[in-house]
Amino acid sequence: MLSKFEQVQKQWGGHSDVIDHWLMSRQQLLIDYCKLANLPPFQENARQLPTTEHLQTFSQQLVDYISTGHFKIYDMVMEEWRSTGYSPTQAITLLYENITATTDSLLNFSDRYCAVNDEEALLDLDRDLSNIGQLMEVRFELEDQLIELITESLACPPGA
Repeated sequence: MLSKFEQVQKQWGGHSDVIDHWLMSRQQLLIDYCKLANLPPFQENARQLPTTEHLQTFSQQLVDYISTGHFKIYDMVMEEWRSTGYSPTQAITLLYENITATTDSLLNFSDRYCAVNDEEALLDLDRDLSNIGQLMEVRFELEDQLIELITESLACPPGA
């Protein structure tokens, strides 16, 4: 996921402050996910359960990332589009709906692990981290497609 992120950042970084902010938020989320899941380059020799503090921090970052996407990034893009006379296409609307479809599962993970206070509650953590990693990867790919469509649309607004 980190190498895919680097490609996206090279391709779309610097096109828009909104997109740059979105990518920076994603980068931090990915780093913290890799640390939590004990994935390279943050892999430790001996696998230990994460601390409840690490789980809580990641869970909050996940909620913040989702919230930022839904309530800040998309709103900022819509405002920029309105100012140029642009309106979303069917492809953009469909991508947004597909991104939104990943939200509940991501929030369920966050709800489950944000208040963990004993090791017994961590029995399914490895499986859940794997599932959430796959879901984040799907979401990021959809977001990348959306970023491409947004960048292209803002580069050539209607009437330009």
